Amino acid sequence: MRKITFFITFVVILFCFVDEAKAQQVEHLFNGKDLSNWNFVVDKNSVPANEVFSVKDSVIHIKGTLGYMYTKKKYDNYVLHVEWRWPKEATNSGIFLLIEDPKNPFPNGIECQLGAGNVGDLVLLGGSNLDEYKTPPEGRPAFPVVKKASASSEKPTGEWNHANIFVQDGVITVVINGIHQNKGTNKIKTGHIGLQSEGKDIQFKNVTISKL
Repeated sequence: MRKITFFITFVVILFCFVDEAKAQQVEHLFNGKDLSNWNFVVDKNSVPANEVFSVKDSVIHIKGTLGYMYTKKKYDNYVLHVEWRWPKEATNSGIFLLIEDPKNPFPNGIECQLGAGNVGDLVLLGGSNLDEYKTPPEGRPAFPVVKKASASSEKPTGEWNHANIFVQDGVITVVINGIHQNKGTNKIKTGHIGLQSEGKDIQFKNVTISKL
């Protein structure tokens, strides 16, 4: 009986240790207070970045001219968790992945589309590529798209959505509100992470990353 009790206690302690270790592996890309972990790109540098990207009540507010904010560090082999909503009307934005070169106004990287009705599409930006994309006979468009696999799974305006994006050895797997939406294979395996401005109001919170 004493051995069984010891074993149960050992298992409980082990699970607690594993849970704590996992919690320590989570990195908050947004600290809930400011955007000190991010750099900014604004189309043609037409306005100061703080007129487009701001923080209020622990929420990132993005509204204004075309551009994006991106992490100061590059990341590989991770799970990215992002929560977002359109506060007033369904609009457009994107989560940028594996950014090689933070060009203005679009980087070289892959966009997980957050445009209403197309959330989960993968858009090839700045000359980037995915193995799953097949160039049509008429030639490669300016913004090639690998379409999402399932019907749109975003929530109505005003409600918070959850994106969980797995990036491992360049393979991107997109899950939107618990629904698998897309997969793309990139030769690029590391890069910055970004959040896009496409003009109208969009909000983000709980932007975290966990190593795979």
